[in-house]
Amino acid sequence: MSTIINILLFVLILGIIVFVHEFGHFILAKLNGVYVYEFALGMGPKIWGFKKGETVYNLRAIPIGGFCQLAGEDLETDDDKKIPKEKRLQNKKAWQRFLIMLFGPMNNFILAVLLIFLIGLIWGGSTMNPVLHKVEKDSAAYEAGLRSKDKIISINKNKVETSDDISLYLAIAGEKKTSTIVVERDNTKYTFKVKPKKIKEDGKETYKYGIVMKQKKTKGIGNAFIYTFKKTKSIFKQMYITLAYLFTGRISLGQLSGPVGIYSIVGEQRSAGLASLIYLTAFLSINVGVINLLPIPAFDGGHILFIIIEKIKGSPVKPELENKIHSIFLILLLLLMVFITFNDILRLFK
Repeated sequence: MSTIINILLFVLILGIIVFVHEFGHFILAKLNGVYVYEFALGMGPKIWGFKKGETVYNLRAIPIGGFCQLAGEDLETDDDKKIPKEKRLQNKKAWQRFLIMLFGPMNNFILAVLLIFLIGLIWGGSTMNPVLHKVEKDSAAYEAGLRSKDKIISINKNKVETSDDISLYLAIAGEKKTSTIVVERDNTKYTFKVKPKKIKEDGKETYKYGIVMKQKKTKGIGNAFIYTFKKTKSIFKQMYITLAYLFTGRISLGQLSGPVGIYSIVGEQRSAGLASLIYLTAFLSINVGVINLLPIPAFDGGHILFIIIEKIKGSPVKPELENKIHSIFLILLLLLMVFITFNDILRLFK
């Protein structure tokens, strides 16, 4: 029963994120007079749908992903269906195409901000101060000299501003490496070298520093706004640093998670309560938005890149060529997803 609930929550969370993203493209396309063939949630065979006006609205069998099919993405289909040229995406002005591509990710960001604000308003936010609540005795951190109430200033020369930064920089450092941690204690700065200890926990080997973070809860609408700003900024920072480390090789592709990895996290967050599930939705929504803005063909950012190239060179890239490039990169991305999913499955059995 628990597995079924986790699967349903997984489908619901991804469904909300995809719906919000595709609705951003859909509504801006409609507002700018672009013909929309289909608005779909899920992939694969159609299991239910209806047509209203020019657009078919479908629910498809595989509950991962979704799409908004616009005229201009498949030139042969446009010609076969005799879609007027003024209703095709590639014939719209550059600023119109830019907004249509942008508002998928923008909707993800808006959703995330609203959900984080909801958490702060109902359950209360947190101060997010980078102050150690507890340092476990005989732990790696304790033996190195760290103590409770120490305020962490930097980790491996990376400035620490929030408690989220501590988790981020220690995770990036890796399990087997020694980290340089600078703290402030009684208005004096101290530097410590800390290497996590390998311990057995629930029958599995893991590495722990032995530090415990506990944040003070903040209530009220004013504090909810402050918490929303801090937490949203923190998530964007995590995404930026993770992507930067990925492209520079400091994080390997094998460390990334796909749908299977997300499913396992859903189960963990469910046990932590509704607020944790809402936060996971917000976190994933920002992830989807940021990744889609990357200037890579097949992503929304790739389409925006071609619009920028068009403005620089003074003429558009041939639609046939652009569509081929997007198709090639889509195949590469699907292969990457298969690789990531395979790694996720292997991690389940470790």
